[in-house]
Amino acid sequence: MSWQTGSLTVEVLQGDLTQQDVDAIVNAECRRIGPIEVGDAAITGGGTLQARYVIHAASMRLGGRTTAESLRNSTRRSLEIAKAKGLRSVAFPAVGTGIAHFPMDECARIMLEEVVAHSRNPSSIREVRFVLFGADAEAAFRAEADRQLAATKQSGNEDRGEERQRHGG
Repeated sequence: MSWQTGSLTVEVLQGDLTQQDVDAIVNAECRRIGPIEVGDAAITGGGTLQARYVIHAASMRLGGRTTAESLRNSTRRSLEIAKAKGLRSVAFPAVGTGIAHFPMDECARIMLEEVVAHSRNPSSIREVRFVLFGADAEAAFRAEADRQLAATKQSGNEDRGEERQRHGG
């Protein structure tokens, strides 16, 4: 399913983040390149992935928990880094909802708010995918995208895209 917000297409799908053919995928961990401040992000090459880059979003300290503030900041920084690199497509997981135990509904709300806010300014990014593990995560992100992007349409600023199925990632 996809929606439009500004010049961005937002997609929500269930699948394997590592199999996405996008400019960058976002990962919630980054031990190899050294510590990143909580709420920040860093970018590395994609190695053998289809994605050319990996953006490492630090939403928690190792062994800690994700907070709303750190999730918001790391999502925003991930989008800023992608824009600075001139990237056109980025795929996110539900950051912080795994071992950090951040609530899925709140994660969907915060991450989508940041994508909508990013879409209000000029950017190279044209597509943001939320690639989710499991039906519950997908349902939470779809419901939140419907709520936020339908609400922005009512204000006359945004348009909702047509539903479409993605085949093969």
